Amino acid sequence: MLPQVTTTVSATRQALQTFRAAGRSIGLAPTMGALHAGHVALFKQAKRENDIAVASIFVNPTQFGPGEDFHRYPRPLDADLALCESAGVDLVVHPDVAEIYPAGFETFVEVQDLQKPLCGLSRPIHFRGVATVVLKLLNIVQPDRAYFGQKDAQQVRIIEQMVRDLDVPTQIVISPIVREADGLAMSSRNRYLAPEERRHASVLFRSLEKIREEVERGERQAEKLIAAARHTIQSTPGALIDYVDIVDWRTLRPIDVLAGQVLVAEAVRFGTTRLIDNWRVDL
Repeated sequence: MLPQVTTTVSATRQALQTFRAAGRSIGLAPTMGALHAGHVALFKQAKRENDIAVASIFVNPTQFGPGEDFHRYPRPLDADLALCESAGVDLVVHPDVAEIYPAGFETFVEVQDLQKPLCGLSRPIHFRGVATVVLKLLNIVQPDRAYFGQKDAQQVRIIEQMVRDLDVPTQIVISPIVREADGLAMSSRNRYLAPEERRHASVLFRSLEKIREEVERGERQAEKLIAAARHTIQSTPGALIDYVDIVDWRTLRPIDVLAGQVLVAEAVRFGTTRLIDNWRVDL
């Protein structure tokens, strides 16, 4: 049986009111659709850890910059609903743009410093859009827990900070990256890759593995580790580096020597497709 689908704020709140009144816990996994095994893992975790699992499917226009792929972003709703059913999702929230951003909408959320580095350098409005839509979804669904994948590391760090700063009563749960057999992190944008680009795209994972191996051998100098990863990527046909950085997990600021909670993050383009990946480690 397919999950219940709501398309308005009022219908969503009404659908959840009975569960909430009965004291049943609610877990939310926000998505933009084009679902894959990484999303299914989030849905199943939400279902394991809560009485009610909710998925949102909304391609959020405010996180796309000029010339990005908002209009061509895949929207296979029937297939997405079937995946939600297989993962035990109880409710799918699927609003249109006018429902989330009605006429006269003027309010946006910014997490000032965390949105600037890494992906923020080439996508300056992206995280403002992410923070705004996630806060709206948290207000609409009012979940006990919300689930996000570690692949979008900067996004989850920003959401963690936003929830803390604005006293949102939702626990943020970060789930491990789900990968293809060759290590490529699962992403809705992987389907954009041409066959040859797809063969080479696993270089993101391989370069992160190179850094991990060097760290396990005792290397702590960020400059050396970044240079090794960049060499691996630059040796791959068609790969164009956006960034390779090693930063402090809390501040997302670059570090010279690895210590404490560290994020190694990469963004690489293959043709028109931009892929991200990361490794988070506590030293």
